[in-house]
Amino acid sequence: MKALALDVGSKTIGLAGSDALGITAQPITTVRRTNLKADLQAVKQVMAEREITHLIVGLPLNMDGTEGPSAQEARKIGDALQTPQLTVIYWDERLTTVAAQRSLLESNVSRKKRKEVVDQVAAALILQGWLDSRPNQEPID
Repeated sequence: MKALALDVGSKTIGLAGSDALGITAQPITTVRRTNLKADLQAVKQVMAEREITHLIVGLPLNMDGTEGPSAQEARKIGDALQTPQLTVIYWDERLTTVAAQRSLLESNVSRKKRKEVVDQVAAALILQGWLDSRPNQEPID
């Protein structure tokens, strides 16, 4: 099982991937958004290189649990990447960017470097949350 998580923002998409056993998440890269076609192509390239079987899309729900425009945009990306061979899962990602910023601050990462990697770290938090939610860390086929 190889999973990829997306933290979809208006300007960037952070990507994080799992190890082959589906236990840990690591930041991969940040895609600078230009247009939907180019954004999807950049994500598809990473998916192909890593032989992704599960796509975890962070769903930025409002604090009351409803979906706003950002969640709709995340769903649009996830739906466009859906294939019969790929399992797409939408995961509540409220406050992951805040947690990523805090983690980077506590690690004394420079402001410039934080800006470059915060979306990747947020995607890693999304993915790790999903990985940890599985009972007994069961492998996914």
